[in-house]
Amino acid sequence: MMELAAWIEASSLARMLRGSGTVYMVLNATHILGIGLLLGAILPLDLRMLGVLRGPSLAVIGPFLSRMAGAGLGLAMLTGFCLWSVGATEYLGNAAFRWKLVLLVAALGNVALLHRLGWQRVVVTGVADTAMRVLAGISAGLWLSVLLAGRWIGFL
Repeated sequence: MMELAAWIEASSLARMLRGSGTVYMVLNATHILGIGLLLGAILPLDLRMLGVLRGPSLAVIGPFLSRMAGAGLGLAMLTGFCLWSVGATEYLGNAAFRWKLVLLVAALGNVALLHRLGWQRVVVTGVADTAMRVLAGISAGLWLSVLLAGRWIGFL
């Protein structure tokens, strides 16, 4: 794994990012935008499924918030990979980064399980059963944990 990380650090992408503080800064801001889109969509959706938030039906807001969360996730992952490329071997040595990856995989697995167990049914009926509410609670906890682990990286 370290050989692959070293190869990525030597890539033209990583060299370009290390050579331009402006490009790196814009990429970092875009990463934050992706995280904001993801959490700004997934947390209200999870809280609505849990019954904590009232308001528009899940059938109304679910598809839109789900798409926004997906767009945010895609943006955050793409920019995150680019940011990682600058110091890939160092990041792999950082315990918080490794936790972030584990939590990210768990959160993505939870999303897959949500979709497999009936997300479409929730969108059509506007009703989340107990299993879906449990997965929504797990989702909120996992995505917030990914965020915290990401912030923790800079402190180790």
